[in-house]
Amino acid sequence: MIVLDYSDKRPIYEQIVDRMQTLIASGILEPDEKLPSVRSLAVDLSINPNTIQRAYSELERSGFIYSVKGRGNFVRADEDLLMIQQEKLLDAVKKQARSCRDQKIELDRVLVCIKEVYEEEPV
Repeated sequence: MIVLDYSDKRPIYEQIVDRMQTLIASGILEPDEKLPSVRSLAVDLSINPNTIQRAYSELERSGFIYSVKGRGNFVRADEDLLMIQQEKLLDAVKKQARSCRDQKIELDRVLVCIKEVYEEEPV
């Protein structure tokens, strides 16, 4: 479900936050679904539980999850939040498209690249 990239310059907790947001936005993690406990996810990923706790805190602060004392963390059902996440992703695509345009990469090559991604098997 979550794969860490140790060559990524972002902190591990940010990678976890990004992956969880993607799983929630894509519907893989459903509304009100219980997330793995901090301890179990830390063991699965072989990282410090404080890192997971920081990621969960950030997800809760940004509205993707909610916690229930003594029960754990759960996925929040919020359509507006999903739309915001999609807009962030589209903004990132626009930024990359501008970079491609500025580097004089032909539009057809960019579209072929995007089409290839859409035809890949989801991870």
